[in-house]
Amino acid sequence: MTRIFRLSVAAAALSCTMATPLLAQDVTVTADELAAMRAQLSAMNARIDQLEGELATAKASNEAQDATIAAQAEAVAAIPAPTASKTSIAFKGAPEIKGEGGWSFKPRGRLMYDAGFTSVPESTGRDDGFGNEVRRARLGVSGDIPGGFGYKFELDFAGNEVEAADAYLSYADGPIEVIVGHHNNFQSLEELTSSLHTTFIERAAFTDAFGFERRIGASVSYASGIVSAQGGVFTDNFADTGTNNRGADARLVLSPKMGDTQLHFGGSLHYNDMGDAAATVRYRQRPLVHFTSERFVNTGNLAAQSEFGVGVEAAMISGPFHAAAEGYWQSVNMPGAMEDPGFFGGYAEVGYFLTGGDTRGYKGGKFDRSKPANPVGDGGIGSIQFNLRYDYLDLNDAGVLGGTQNGFLASLIWKPTDYTAFMVNYGKLKYDDAVYPTTTGDTSYSVDAVGVRAQIDF
Repeated sequence: MTRIFRLSVAAAALSCTMATPLLAQDVTVTADELAAMRAQLSAMNARIDQLEGELATAKASNEAQDATIAAQAEAVAAIPAPTASKTSIAFKGAPEIKGEGGWSFKPRGRLMYDAGFTSVPESTGRDDGFGNEVRRARLGVSGDIPGGFGYKFELDFAGNEVEAADAYLSYADGPIEVIVGHHNNFQSLEELTSSLHTTFIERAAFTDAFGFERRIGASVSYASGIVSAQGGVFTDNFADTGTNNRGADARLVLSPKMGDTQLHFGGSLHYNDMGDAAATVRYRQRPLVHFTSERFVNTGNLAAQSEFGVGVEAAMISGPFHAAAEGYWQSVNMPGAMEDPGFFGGYAEVGYFLTGGDTRGYKGGKFDRSKPANPVGDGGIGSIQFNLRYDYLDLNDAGVLGGTQNGFLASLIWKPTDYTAFMVNYGKLKYDDAVYPTTTGDTSYSVDAVGVRAQIDF
């Protein structure tokens, strides 16, 4: 403390110690009293010195604590903030989980229920009337694996059977994709477009008649700019692995745009070696709907060494309007035949969305999902699309009389949301050289078919 403070303390102490106030007159203080006062002052100075030491010590301690706290704060600030988890979940009809390193997992499935009527000339003796079925009931998974790999596996439970649809492992590097497993070979725009996105409840007649289906094989695809090229080698499907079929397929597509109009031009080649002297093929087709087992065009079993097919395809999408057409020629190498038969199928169609802002989807050289601009649930009614198609199949050639089918088809599709659809189809199928004659021997007549579908996918 300062000297002034010490003197103030001493004066206060003297004033408290003296029993009587100091007046102007002389006061007599004894030697003992003066000694006692000095002793008190000395004790007070000692105590003050002690308090000053304690105060200095406390101040030093506080400064040390402040320094420690500041250092700790700096250390905490230097610790990196914990990074957020890189796992994400997106919803595309079903949850799609993406994790660190390139992992992803997505459950997938579809359910299609069909019902309707067929009207057949009574004198043919063939079944007609009401029919219905679960057309497809698929469950599966797909996703990515670190390193550029991917997978897809689906099972179909329709028809009281369990069959594999896609079941493959893929690898992608830039514009190249390699697929090994059970998957579509490369025949036809109509065949490669998912059944979820076709404009009729069944694909064009030739795709089923000529046996287009998934097969076990290995393929390579290249896509860059407007060019898509695909090629692969295949055996047979999961249900027929005991055959000796060995085949090769290739497809080339150009997808230029002219303003806002998407164009599509493509071609494909198919070769299949039966590898068995006793092998046969059979080409036939139903009248539009699948829930009837009647087939009015049918080549019956033909001895065959190999098949060779050539397809051409064209399409365009401009706003709510689209058009598409395909032709496919299938020839059969028949041992011992003087002439190998060749068959033909094709279609031409147009379609138009009656709801504003809607257009047909297109991606990767094929038609893709159409997404309503104003779906139900967001204040809209979804999309409504009207389509017309002429479908032709000719199974007559080189002495084979399988018949011809001319189909005049119409469809109306209502999509309330991206992942739901309701379809109504009508078809008038006109036949010549039908395999089932009437009681009068007539093989030229028509069959009417009406089909409806409710579908959902995820």
